[in-house]
Amino acid sequence: MKPSPSEAAIRISRAIISASNQSRPTRSWSPSLEQTLHRLGCHDLLSPSLVARVIDPFLLHHYSLALGFFYWASQKPGFTHTSISYQSVLKSLSISRQFNAVERLLKDVKTQKILLHSSVYRSVIASYIIGKRTQNAFLIFNEVSALSREIGPDTCNSLLAALASDGCVVYAQRVFDEMIKQGVTLNSLGFGVFIWRFCRNAELGTTLSLLDEVIKHASKVNGSIIALLIIHGLCQASRVSEAFEFFEELRRREYKPDFMAYRIVTEAFRLTGSADEVQKVLKKKRKLGVAPRENDYREFIFDLISERRLLEAKELGEVIINGNFPIRNDVLNALVGSVSSIDPGSAMLFFKFMISKESFPTLLTLSNLGRNLCKHEKTDELLEVFHILSSKNYFSDLESYSAMVSFLCKAGRVREAYGVLQEMKKNGLDPDISSYNCLMEACCREDLLRPAKRLWDEMFASGNGVNLKTYNILIQKFSDIGQIQDAQWLFQHMLEKGVNPDATTYTSLLEGLCQEKQFESAFEVFKKSLEQDAMLARTILNTFIVYICKEGNFPFASKLLCGLTNDVGHPDSHVIFLKYLADAGEISTSIEHIKWVGSSSPSMLPTISAALFASLASSSKPEPILKMLQTIQDKSPIPYNDS
Repeated sequence: MKPSPSEAAIRISRAIISASNQSRPTRSWSPSLEQTLHRLGCHDLLSPSLVARVIDPFLLHHYSLALGFFYWASQKPGFTHTSISYQSVLKSLSISRQFNAVERLLKDVKTQKILLHSSVYRSVIASYIIGKRTQNAFLIFNEVSALSREIGPDTCNSLLAALASDGCVVYAQRVFDEMIKQGVTLNSLGFGVFIWRFCRNAELGTTLSLLDEVIKHASKVNGSIIALLIIHGLCQASRVSEAFEFFEELRRREYKPDFMAYRIVTEAFRLTGSADEVQKVLKKKRKLGVAPRENDYREFIFDLISERRLLEAKELGEVIINGNFPIRNDVLNALVGSVSSIDPGSAMLFFKFMISKESFPTLLTLSNLGRNLCKHEKTDELLEVFHILSSKNYFSDLESYSAMVSFLCKAGRVREAYGVLQEMKKNGLDPDISSYNCLMEACCREDLLRPAKRLWDEMFASGNGVNLKTYNILIQKFSDIGQIQDAQWLFQHMLEKGVNPDATTYTSLLEGLCQEKQFESAFEVFKKSLEQDAMLARTILNTFIVYICKEGNFPFASKLLCGLTNDVGHPDSHVIFLKYLADAGEISTSIEHIKWVGSSSPSMLPTISAALFASLASSSKPEPILKMLQTIQDKSPIPYNDS
């Protein structure tokens, strides 16, 4: 009985995902998946609608599978994709920001004159903005600008702000003009960032004309915020006198400047030594200025941060704290955590302002700040944060202390991190095993092996003991530096303590043993993984084969593969081995190995053949691979492309 489209989509997607879990890397398209689909017998059911049902929703977050299935379907004779299948795969690629693939498909759509729904362009444009490819986003918008209303105000305003922020003011103005033309509502974020950047180099009359356009189209913008941004932009461009003159034009249009806007001009005049002008501004401020609305700026800063307009959020935040204007603690937390990713110095200013107001960062803010200070290698600032918070008795629980230990370790400040552990103990808190592991990892990274060994003893003395991660940290380090006996002792120790090794344990130890040419010992370790869990052994097999082949011991690799049972051995391992043989020119060995596979596991040959064929284009030595393919063809005739 023929399944319904919904049933067929579920069956196909499950088969693809299940088969892809067996490949490396997982959830990626490979030739073996084509064999899976052929065995499923779904070729006759294929239609653009079914392709779309499979991709959306089942493969949406697995772009490689979605794109692979899309192209596989197109191989069916007479099959042609339509808008519905293009829309589903473009949606998947946009979510995962696979821009090259998106561009290829959009070219196909344009060539074939296929009409896509506006929601597809919305997701593609949004994806480009998030991926910091604003000019690409503009080029797509420019081609479909007639759909501006359908694409929607959120995406259009986001694009307008992104282009202006990135310095593409000419493109931003074209988006602005199109939004006015199509009647797309402007908001404070889009128009605010645009006019903030635009006004710096524009004639005042041109800036006024844009304001008048916005007023005429009844857009949803906050007048006081827009006024402040224009004044700030003009002063940043050293056009202070023009900014002062602009106050009246803004007031006339109900864009009422608040005290913050007046302060910007006051401070700009003060820097130039214009004392008389400073008094004029202060007089006008007392007469006409209005108090800034704290909640309006709060919402605007959160909008900027959510759109990743962090430079603008930073500049506006600095205007507020430099003037000591009201700002809520949640806004300061957001500024510290986000701005630290682009400007640690400014983030430290927000942090210190927060402390001066007797407020403290949340643990999330501290985590973001610490991570970003480490990323920018600002270790002195990280220590300063710790000392400031410690002096304020901020650290009162295990969680906050552990966060600080983690960041000090990441920054390589091992001594200071160990000092925090001691401080925790003095305050009656027992450091947990994760804190010890952070410190252990830092010691190994900094090649401090003696302190690492002392820490190992301390972990047992404290009653915490060690866990799998502790073993993995040390085994990996000892394997890396050639102290393989120590790594083997740790491996044996964990088995005696009843701690089951994982893939990381095995691969670290196997690599070290292979590098030391101790292949028999490596095989004994691999046998342990087999005894523990056949699926675990299957997972690490490919890596083990790579380690053996890197050392040139092809006979040992062949012996290993030939000795495996079908539940552990899989085609990918044989493909890896054969590729190494091809690169080494070991043609006779590869042919013998293929003959063995054909005799003992003939069902693997189609997948091996497809993978070798796919590697031809990128191979620097295609001749050995062609001979392998011929051997497979002679052993068991298989078409390379079953389309």
